[in-house]
Amino acid sequence: MAHVFTPTAGTATAAPRDLPNRPALDSDIVREARLDLAACFRTAARLGLHEGICNHFSAMLPGYDDQFLVNPYGLAFGEVTASSLLVCDFDGNVVAGSGAPEATAFYIHARLHLRLPRARVALHTHMPYATALSMTAGDPLVYAGQTALKFRGRVAVDPDYNGLALDTGEGDRIAAAIGDADIVFMKHHGVMVLGGSIAEAWDDLYYLERACQVQCIAESTGRKILPVPSAVAEQTARQMRAGDGASARSHLASLRRRLDREEPDYRL
Repeated sequence: MAHVFTPTAGTATAAPRDLPNRPALDSDIVREARLDLAACFRTAARLGLHEGICNHFSAMLPGYDDQFLVNPYGLAFGEVTASSLLVCDFDGNVVAGSGAPEATAFYIHARLHLRLPRARVALHTHMPYATALSMTAGDPLVYAGQTALKFRGRVAVDPDYNGLALDTGEGDRIAAAIGDADIVFMKHHGVMVLGGSIAEAWDDLYYLERACQVQCIAESTGRKILPVPSAVAEQTARQMRAGDGASARSHLASLRRRLDREEPDYRL
């Protein structure tokens, strides 16, 4: 299902630019971003949130607004290392790294980062429970479980499945569908989680799948689901969001500690 990205006329027109006063591509801050993103790939694989060599995570380079890290075509999430991540620009150039991005990774992620500058990180998966809810009628999430309340008021739905995203127009359409949301359920497809940092995006991705899993289990009982009363749901969502930044950073640090012990080659 995956397609290697091949630049077309009008896509990769600009040569990589010399960008003074920005962190070097081998700087410590860029290295840390590579390690953080690689840890997310490896943990997603451990949790079964991956799908073959498909799906993609991207993060804007620290200090840059036109270059981003993304996984290369052909590697499963469990194979990604810090150094295997590509640096790409919005014109389709691979600025650093070996290989090319998967085609839909470029056409979706480059356009999201370009059109939505607040989205420093974009994590796209076909993770099972969230994807299952993307296939159902109506709003995907029922705010009946505590974990789901983390996402209250932050979710958009893209109802217009158009097949594979193999051109810039589809990437632009998806960006427009997201609007001000942090999470978008892409009907018949999967989900995209946006964040201002790798830690925050990962935290949302993880808890989104947990919320969807619990909802699917509850729905499978055939019993009526009882949403949390609106006032309590709104209050709880505010409480959760107030502590999200610190919690997300601690969550990501825990991933890296575990991988340092059990799967240290992610650091390569």
